[in-house]
Amino acid sequence: MEIEDNFRVSTPIEDTWKVLLDIERIAPCLPGAQLQEIEGDEYRGVVKVKVGPITAQYKGTATLAEVDEAGRRLVIDATGRDTRGQGNATASIVVTMLDDNGGTRVDVVTDLAITGKVAQFGRGVLVDVSSKLMRQFVENLERDVLSSPPSGSQSDGESGRAVETPAAETAPAPTELRRIESKDVEPIDLFDMAGESAAKRLIPLGIAALVLFLVWRILHSRD
Repeated sequence: MEIEDNFRVSTPIEDTWKVLLDIERIAPCLPGAQLQEIEGDEYRGVVKVKVGPITAQYKGTATLAEVDEAGRRLVIDATGRDTRGQGNATASIVVTMLDDNGGTRVDVVTDLAITGKVAQFGRGVLVDVSSKLMRQFVENLERDVLSSPPSGSQSDGESGRAVETPAAETAPAPTELRRIESKDVEPIDLFDMAGESAAKRLIPLGIAALVLFLVWRILHSRD
């Protein structure tokens, strides 16, 4: 299925381009996502999803498949699988940036294929959830990243402006595996994300999940 989203940020397109290329820096802005490893252009981590009392964890990778600086266009290939073997997901994400009166409009088109329990929610629910996740991501991005000076800059004591630190000439970045230390994240709660009307479609699945959870607790309490 194809899901289209867009958002606008107040930073100029040159700055927005640099920020959205810095996956390590923006990863904490993604609800439910936790970056764990980086190797070359491949980023590995988990995404946690909660339905009632049941939490699913997708372990996956994202790769910068295309970086077109002139066209301000990124293509990200992502794959993930439920760590309990109950489903998987693949996505091709095309991000395009346009100048918008000094700010930046960002269009995101996701070609998503998903199997397992989450797939039972249907396209309508997944589109609603995607839109709400995008809004949360943008809020986090503007508050935690875009409002702060880049890590490679320092503040001018007199004016308070961020001043770019000249970059030293270095060899290309190494491609060896690098582990990222980060705290655990809260899972995405699909009941909260789906909204009242969409949540009604999730109630049968939520009840079934609750019954399975209670049966599991009873069985294990007898061990």
